[in-house]
Amino acid sequence: MSDAQVTTGDGWALATLDELGEGPGFRKIRKELGVTAFGANALVIPNGYGGNDHYHEEQEELYFVHKGRAEFTFGDGTTHEAGPGSVIRVDPATRRRYKSVGDEDLVMIAIGGKDGYVGRDGRPGDPEAPRVSND
Repeated sequence: MSDAQVTTGDGWALATLDELGEGPGFRKIRKELGVTAFGANALVIPNGYGGNDHYHEEQEELYFVHKGRAEFTFGDGTTHEAGPGSVIRVDPATRRRYKSVGDEDLVMIAIGGKDGYVGRDGRPGDPEAPRVSND
């Protein structure tokens, strides 16, 4: 692990994006939090900057725009703008490029994985534990 401020417990880890790094560039979520089932990074990108045109051999990607605005250009020649709350899925072999186009830094999460969906495998915990209130 690096100098990141990560709080850990028995089977969990927690950090803020600010605790995972500073300034523009990648914030290594997977490595710092010990994620093993998929790749995960945060990207902080100033206006006018972006990632290189790329594709993957096996990894499907999902992007979540947290803050700012992203412009995505895909291999079919289309370009789409995505703002806060947008989610973008890209097949491995599809070429893609993203760029920050807003007035503020683009803050985006990129998640990558392969080999399919596990399914709904959540199970109830302790039935005697207090429940979270909807109040």
